[in-house]
Amino acid sequence: MQGGGMAAEKAWSPAPENTLASLKHALHMFDGIEFDIRITADEQLILHHDRTVSVPPTSLEGRPAWLEEWTHDDLVDLGFLSFEAFLDDTAVQRLWRDEGRMGCVEIKRPHPKATTGGGFFGRKQHVKHIAKAMQLAEKALDERDIPPENTVFYAFHRGMPASARLSETQRPWAALIPYIPPYGNRTTQRLQVLPHFITTSFKRLVKQHRSQGSSMLPCAVEYFQSSTKHLPLGRHVGLEGAALNRLTRARRGMPTYVWPTKPWMEHDLLRAGMSGLTDHADPALRWLPSGHARWHQPGLRPLLDSEWNHLKTATQVDHLDLLTRLENDTPTWAEADASRRRALVTEMCKRWQWRMDVDDLLARYDGATPPASAPRLIGHRGSGKTSRPVLNPQST
Repeated sequence: MQGGGMAAEKAWSPAPENTLASLKHALHMFDGIEFDIRITADEQLILHHDRTVSVPPTSLEGRPAWLEEWTHDDLVDLGFLSFEAFLDDTAVQRLWRDEGRMGCVEIKRPHPKATTGGGFFGRKQHVKHIAKAMQLAEKALDERDIPPENTVFYAFHRGMPASARLSETQRPWAALIPYIPPYGNRTTQRLQVLPHFITTSFKRLVKQHRSQGSSMLPCAVEYFQSSTKHLPLGRHVGLEGAALNRLTRARRGMPTYVWPTKPWMEHDLLRAGMSGLTDHADPALRWLPSGHARWHQPGLRPLLDSEWNHLKTATQVDHLDLLTRLENDTPTWAEADASRRRALVTEMCKRWQWRMDVDDLLARYDGATPPASAPRLIGHRGSGKTSRPVLNPQST
């Protein structure tokens, strides 16, 4: 039971994924958002996850099979959100640019059979396509002064280092590992990924990202679920005890984003120093299945260890009152004075074994953006993954 959160959850439903309403809700509620971009036939960016246009089949009759073969305006006419329109929203600009929100931009590769897909073995074209998306996105972000430290580009793409070099991006980037190909269904994709997952321990995953030059570590939730965490060869990691110690030693402060984070593990994952991509953006969900009060902004409104300990004293009966008091009494990173910032960073460095100097971190993150390695809660595709089709133009 989750108390009042469960009762309210039936009444609240998220806006369709990757839409402006979904993204703005999550930007206000969490430390940031994750969303997907694709390149249209006329080389513009659209927010869309799937390879095919996610509308009812009747809206697709006589139209191209793959999204990348549609024009920007045709997709916007169906109700999908263009990257430029998203960035031009004044609330988005204020929250992302001025108030330190994080934007995780997942670049999607087209199906190999799409006009710009490059075929199944066209690695050079795959590299160029992702690089082009990075260039288009970076130009739009630069024009609106979105800080580089508030963004990261990533993709399921083996050639991500090559694409980053080709694009000459000045923003953080990372590959999504294990690599999931842009074809097949969920079952066949998981079967293709399984051998790589089994042979890639968490420690090895960290080494792969460091060797590639990744600025952060995207990590599948399977490394922490009891049903799958023992599958990779080598010693497993976890969110408590010796397994947590192995996790902390392996990461050494590398920013780690876990997708998709489950409510039952959310508290422990944040206290392990990692960020979570969540599909659960119901404002009424303030009591987690793990028996903890839910703190929505661990990055933007970070807590000292003593405050986390105070939060742990909450019960299902009084958690809302305690959360309200703590939110009213706790400054954001932007509002915190020098003494509090130093105390926060000192505790983070010690607890999570960051190999960074406290003074250097304080000098680098002297504005509204918290340190890159600080744990965050990120809205997955905005306010969470939603059902298919994502949009139904005929119903509007």
